[in-house]
Amino acid sequence: MTADHEAVARSSLLLAGTSADVAANVLGGARVKTFDRGATIFLQGERATAIYIVVSGWVKLYRIAPNGAEAIVGVFTRGRSFGEAVAFRNDVYPVAAEAATDCELIRIEADAVLRLIESNPRIAVSILTATFAHLHSLVAQVEQLKAQTGAQRVAEFLLELASCQQGRCDVTLPYDKVLIAGRLGMKPESLSRAFQKLRKVGVKVLQNHAEIADVAALRDFAEEDPAEAWARG
Repeated sequence: MTADHEAVARSSLLLAGTSADVAANVLGGARVKTFDRGATIFLQGERATAIYIVVSGWVKLYRIAPNGAEAIVGVFTRGRSFGEAVAFRNDVYPVAAEAATDCELIRIEADAVLRLIESNPRIAVSILTATFAHLHSLVAQVEQLKAQTGAQRVAEFLLELASCQQGRCDVTLPYDKVLIAGRLGMKPESLSRAFQKLRKVGVKVLQNHAEIADVAALRDFAEEDPAEAWARG
């Protein structure tokens, strides 16, 4: 693993709350793996034996419904971890994971981390934090579907990816806009209309690149009363 790999791993929810020594122990047996776009990382129902941290690219988690329809549960990019909760329970993955773009991941074996937890219970606190954060994210997604306009949901998504808290910011998006639409509970054509509406608050989107003129203004739009957002649309 390179210094960049370690820096990304340390920034993830899984390891952000641990000491340098603990993080080094967790990453000691980790492996870096690359996946081409469309490659399967794991399947729904497969035994969960590992946790993953995204170094580059995009990963989508999805479920296949009984009728064969695909429901996107989440999309993850640089610095995001997934698979913690089920891996530590020796359970099966409730979703499938696929490389939405060419990507590079850090794979951490769950058994190795469980052994470390037995010797250092502080690691368990970090795991609980990561699991809670993922749960909070899912709750927030449900709230967005019920209480925000489509444009506000897209604004929230862009803010999650923004690396700056104020001023101008550039954001890299996955090429597949269908992926973003599925994550936000929208149809692709609705996503296109939402991008058009966000131009009024300084957002320009070209292919997989979004330019945010003012992060604070975009945040204000995302948090305003949905009735007002609808009226502005």
